[in-house]
Amino acid sequence: MPYEKRQRIATETLDIYAPIANRLGMHAISTELEDLGFSSLYPMRSRYISKAVDKLRGSHREIIEDIRGRLLEKLEERSLPGRILGREKHLNSIYNKMKFKQKSFYEIMDVYAFRIITGTEDDCYRILGAVHSLYKPMPGRFKDYIAMPKANGYQSLHTTLFGMHVNIEIQIRTEEMEHIANDGIAAHWMYKNDPGNVTSVNQTRVDRWVKGLMEMRERADDSLEFIEHVKVDLFPDEIYVFTPRGKIMELPSGATPVDFAYAIHTDIGNATVACRINRNLGSLSRPLQSGQTVEVITAPGARPNPAWLSFVVTGKARSSIRHTLKSQKLAESLELGRTLLKKSLTGFGARLSDIDEMQKQAVVNHNQVNSFEDLVSDIGLGNRMAYLVARQLLSGAESIGPRQSVKGIQGGDDARVTIQGTEGMLVHFAACCKPIPGDPVVGVMDSGSGMVIHSDTCSRLPEDNEGRSRLTHLTWAKDITDEFSVELRVELERQRGVIAEVASAVAMADGNIERINVDEQDARFGVVSVVVKVHGRKHLARVMRRVRNIKAVTSINRVKY
Repeated sequence: MPYEKRQRIATETLDIYAPIANRLGMHAISTELEDLGFSSLYPMRSRYISKAVDKLRGSHREIIEDIRGRLLEKLEERSLPGRILGREKHLNSIYNKMKFKQKSFYEIMDVYAFRIITGTEDDCYRILGAVHSLYKPMPGRFKDYIAMPKANGYQSLHTTLFGMHVNIEIQIRTEEMEHIANDGIAAHWMYKNDPGNVTSVNQTRVDRWVKGLMEMRERADDSLEFIEHVKVDLFPDEIYVFTPRGKIMELPSGATPVDFAYAIHTDIGNATVACRINRNLGSLSRPLQSGQTVEVITAPGARPNPAWLSFVVTGKARSSIRHTLKSQKLAESLELGRTLLKKSLTGFGARLSDIDEMQKQAVVNHNQVNSFEDLVSDIGLGNRMAYLVARQLLSGAESIGPRQSVKGIQGGDDARVTIQGTEGMLVHFAACCKPIPGDPVVGVMDSGSGMVIHSDTCSRLPEDNEGRSRLTHLTWAKDITDEFSVELRVELERQRGVIAEVASAVAMADGNIERINVDEQDARFGVVSVVVKVHGRKHLARVMRRVRNIKAVTSINRVKY
């Protein structure tokens, strides 16, 4: 094949198919795919490493045979059954260790690897004791994958020993574990005639992973997003954490409590608000460590936070969060779009319920969308103007063009839209004027993002009649309990502890300081900017009055850009 085509297929194999084979436990096929892909992608590097391996193997043959002889002698001494195999280091594995672990070729090859195959699990642990009595084990290098198998069903005992001035890596496993390690899920069919060799645990794990893949495929918008999720989910390293009831959960290395919550169930992940790690409150974004006990705290009505996408590592968590956020955005855009459309129709003296289905369909066809819901959703997202759609619904889709002027239809307090301040993903508060409950406010539709709420006196609002006519007049609901950010500019005389006095005054007025910063100062005076969380204008007035009463404060003003 042409070089470009070989490169494309080799890259695809190394990125997708070899990791999938590894995830299904098919180690023999995985390593063969990796070495074939590596030799096609980097032919010169492959040849160089291959020659170096052959040369080194020849010079080390005596040491290898000596270690093998001592291991066999120890097994015979304790009457332990087992056959000893040398373990080959694969070219792609050597290359990756050199590249990512910043190790030289001779550092990697200065390890002698053996595999001991025996009859039963009990023999595995007895052989482990025997080899530890022969050579000293290296601390922190022992792994028990028999008690806690990997996610792909792989089971084995791993230990690293120091003997004869070299490091010796040993894997100990049963014949059945050897079959599963080499053939993975394929062992389920290869040995199906012998029920004693079928590992139901391995099959269950693989079935669970494949089921997760199916869920991700259903939620993904396109094939690229699906591939992105799958690649993220093909981590070779796992960590093991416990549920409060002692159940072991396998997760990829770097997984967080949010990944843990979604691994239990999608609904639990969506409702997560906090977590306990080893019975203490922990951060949702901090990576988990093997052996920790994780408890997820949920709340009814809770929703995923878009910020979670920046730290989750499992494909299931990522696809579930994206799917829920898209559904939430669609529901909110429909609700906001319907509110704005009803408001515009009220300006014309009409109601949405008065419009018949034929007229709605005519407007849908005219605007070239799939359904009336899509049209309403576009209004909520800010992609279409509510008053244009309202006029089309009332006067006939064909009789009005998209550029036709409709001045003055937005006016009138009777058509004002009420906002709670917690509408969700499609209602944003402008950073320039930071409106709070009690301020006269208007809404500006931002294409694709929904509505941005500005103070009525904001300098960034349009001043011409046509621009003003497109603003949505809003009114605040009466029972708002949320906090809103306000920036205050405080001029004061420089005295020891005056900043602490300002902070104390804000706290006395039940305000919450978000940020405090000294903007400018000289020998006598200083200017401090304080961002405070308040419930509304009355609360803000109480905070400002408290600060103004400090003797050192000469003036205090609310900042609006």
